[in-house]
Amino acid sequence: MNSATSDDDLSAIAKGGKQNVLGFLLRLLARIPFLFIAGRLYGVSEVGRFASALVLVELVALLCSMGEKRGLAQRLSDGEEQHPANLVYDGMLLALIFSSIAALFFWLVPAPLFPAGQYSELDRLIVLAIPAYALTEIVLAAQAYKYDIATTVRARAVVEPWTISIMAGAFFFIPGLTESGLSMAYLVSIYAGLAVGLWAFFRSYGRPVGWRPSPRYMGRITLRALPLATADAIEWGTRRVDIFILGFFAAPSAVGVYYMAQQLASLPQKLKTSFEPILGPVITKNLKTKNYAAIAKQVCQVGFWIIAAQAGIALALGLPGEAIMGLFGPEYVGGTGALAFLLAAEVVAATAVVSEAVLIYVARVRNLWISIGTIAFQAILTIVLIQAVVANDYGEPYKAAAAAISLLVALAVASLVKALLLTKILGHGINNWRWALVYAVAPAVLVGWLATHLPEWAELAFGIPLILTTYGFVIWKRGFGPEDRVLFARSKDKPGKAEAAAVSE
Repeated sequence: MNSATSDDDLSAIAKGGKQNVLGFLLRLLARIPFLFIAGRLYGVSEVGRFASALVLVELVALLCSMGEKRGLAQRLSDGEEQHPANLVYDGMLLALIFSSIAALFFWLVPAPLFPAGQYSELDRLIVLAIPAYALTEIVLAAQAYKYDIATTVRARAVVEPWTISIMAGAFFFIPGLTESGLSMAYLVSIYAGLAVGLWAFFRSYGRPVGWRPSPRYMGRITLRALPLATADAIEWGTRRVDIFILGFFAAPSAVGVYYMAQQLASLPQKLKTSFEPILGPVITKNLKTKNYAAIAKQVCQVGFWIIAAQAGIALALGLPGEAIMGLFGPEYVGGTGALAFLLAAEVVAATAVVSEAVLIYVARVRNLWISIGTIAFQAILTIVLIQAVVANDYGEPYKAAAAAISLLVALAVASLVKALLLTKILGHGINNWRWALVYAVAPAVLVGWLATHLPEWAELAFGIPLILTTYGFVIWKRGFGPEDRVLFARSKDKPGKAEAAAVSE
């Protein structure tokens, strides 16, 4: 692969990433109303009960998608002799079978969803989100293979978050739905996002041609997908196992506070996933030509973009953390410490995420074992720190902070290990760190500290924009070179008119 083609790949990654960053901003605008409605109308205990159920539902759904979120790109690349729609329908059928079985199980045995033992018959309906969530993952991955990131933005960043925000507010005022409003709103939002994904998928891929599902082939797909599906679930689970453990060791109110902090911290996390859909197809094409230098370059480039953006957002949300958490109610202010550690965790996790984007193709089993070790280490550390909080008779907010610290440490270790493994495999260094980050963070912290001395409304209205502006100016001047600025360049028709058309659909 020549340098021109490598530049085209970088342009494709940047273009897809920009669309998903736009989706991140749209998701931010929609997520805040939901958090405000959930916190102010439903209360902290109700939010905690909803969060406990949500953890298991999304984890099981991700497992049932059979790793197709990232594995579908390789199947489509390797199966060029088959009709693309047939390959996607194979994955969809498998996901539907497994997710339906899982939904039936949790309908009959709802106790794991609600560890506090408090739920209604309507709350149990949340299990119906499992098949829809799994199918959405697959159809969006299929669209991403055709460089159609716009559908992911519409489904995940516009339709789903705005639907859950609107429906959560509406259900609260409907008699009989008030107590289960959050679960019902979530269920409606997942099916709304699936409808958007299916509409684009049917237009792009159409109906299968001569499709005959083969049990033997389905079995091979399942066996091949197990390591990837497990790695996906574990990577996702590292950001949810803390809530699951808190559900057993802390009061529902503490779980609710932590969930709110986590929802804010997960906003910069979406920047990592902004590049995943478009990075996968580019990596698989370079792997076919064994262009490891190009892959290493792309991983380092995208990793820096993600860290630079996440650090700025973490500062903007973390420095005025008390004022932001206070928006959802005074009882949530105690989660400010957890919010700070969670935001830092998302920054250090970026290296692990971009490294894993390659490892799932070149070292699938080893990556899986590292992921298993990460979540096991996190779970043990979370329990140990929470027990230390209990032994020293600290309050519930400290339990939330302990869970956040455990996540931070676990993700930092995972980033180091996965980067070292990828460096060894590719023969090229993987390093997303640049000293310009320090130059940009220092003045932004000073501005943020000064902003905390303002009245709360001014801290939010003026402090957050000033922090972002200060950080952005310095990182642009000191950290971004010509290759970095392609992320902000105006889109061109490269890497091909067909792909550009797919994105615009």
